[in-house]
Amino acid sequence: MKKPTKKMVAPLVITVLMVAYYAGLAAAAFALRPPVIVCILAVVIPALLGGLMIAMCKQRIQEIRSGEEDDLSQY
Repeated sequence: MKKPTKKMVAPLVITVLMVAYYAGLAAAAFALRPPVIVCILAVVIPALLGGLMIAMCKQRIQEIRSGEEDDLSQY
């Protein structure tokens, strides 16, 4: 594995785990049968958070590919 490829594994693993966690929360909302508004919120909020995780992962992969592994050194 090339060095940049190894650095991409951690963000991808964390993203997959977090999206799976959010999907589990949404599935649990349907299994518990709460009121409709709670069910809607329990699906919409995790979906938004999952989308945010995917967007952050894409941004981090772009940073790694461009050579900005240590973005804290800019500050």
